[in-house]
Amino acid sequence: MLDVKKIKADFPILNQNVNGKRLVYLDNAATTQKPNCVIEAISDYYKIYNANIHRGIHTLSQKATQAYEDTRVATQNFIGAKASQEIIFTRNTTESINLIAYSYARFNLKPGDEILLTHMEHHANLVPWLELSKELGVKIKYIPLTADFRLDLSNLNQLITDKTKIVSVTLMSNVLGVINDLTAITELAHKFKAIVHVDAAQAVAHMPIDVKKLNCDFLSFSFHKILGPTGVGILWGREALLDSMPPFLTGGNMIASVYFDKVTFNELPYKFEAGTPDIANVIAAKTAIEYINNIGYKDIAKHESKLTAYALEKLSGQENIIFYGPVNTINRGSVISFNLKGLHPHDLGQVINEEGVAIRAGHHCCQPLMRLLDISGTIRASLYIYNDEDDIDILVKTLKNAYKVMGHVASR
Repeated sequence: MLDVKKIKADFPILNQNVNGKRLVYLDNAATTQKPNCVIEAISDYYKIYNANIHRGIHTLSQKATQAYEDTRVATQNFIGAKASQEIIFTRNTTESINLIAYSYARFNLKPGDEILLTHMEHHANLVPWLELSKELGVKIKYIPLTADFRLDLSNLNQLITDKTKIVSVTLMSNVLGVINDLTAITELAHKFKAIVHVDAAQAVAHMPIDVKKLNCDFLSFSFHKILGPTGVGILWGREALLDSMPPFLTGGNMIASVYFDKVTFNELPYKFEAGTPDIANVIAAKTAIEYINNIGYKDIAKHESKLTAYALEKLSGQENIIFYGPVNTINRGSVISFNLKGLHPHDLGQVINEEGVAIRAGHHCCQPLMRLLDISGTIRASLYIYNDEDDIDILVKTLKNAYKVMGHVASR
């Protein structure tokens, strides 16, 4: 099991008070905190070998280029990709999905084709497809949810047909905490020659990712969800697909040659990486991978499962609580969404913050799901490797105190 006290010591931001109380950080689904080694990796780049990459022949540029490309190889191994050129650096998961929508879907879909999503998708895996559907005249269909907040695959044969060209689905819901078994979806989609994209933004922090086992064609995630810097997203795609796609952005670095009347584009992966990238943060992302690998997903999963079970048990004793997501740890991650009857989540979140507890309150970029649940938003507590039972106890105590005050006011 994890030595949480030792892990916490690696994260300087956790060693502070907020509003006079010890910081309890439970907003990991939005972004994780960064260990000292990641922060130092960013600092080292700027202090020791700050230079642009891929263009310079001088020592600093060569060192920066090597470190940048080392992260690409580390990411390849991290997700089980076949080749490093299948790893595209973007700014975030949102940009990765937009790249698929505009560089693949735009040139391969026609009016009457269909895209299949689910009712639990984040806006990042919804809005690009909605915009594309308006432009191309394609139809969007959705996999619904069961009463226990999981994907309802009972009508999958009607949802995936020869009209289905793209299936884009989250591996783990950022609201419900559900981890989806995508086997049946990918198998049927490929039977009809549809392309499958997996949004792993939420899942990558909690479970090992293997694109071969997932049997997908594209996969996206962001490093800030796994202890890495912001501004670094990943798009993995099968090499043949990426080769067939035109660039998403054009300009410097993504070219092979430019004339006054024509241009030829660079090879993979560089044709999708226009301009100067976020070099320091890409380099530091490798350190985040190493930190995760040193802990190991097996121990991460054990810790999170135990802590999630503890949180669900303790929160269940809270007066008038309503959960949105499974109330057990079977095929679910450490994201817990809930409301207290009669209290608006934003009001409750503000009171919780006054006690030094950082949680998320709102629609979590899932407005269609919230409308489906007939709520305006939820309180979301999301747990990670540096959280422990004391953090949960403080959250529960804070909720009880808040409800005593706010619940009384709301009932008047």
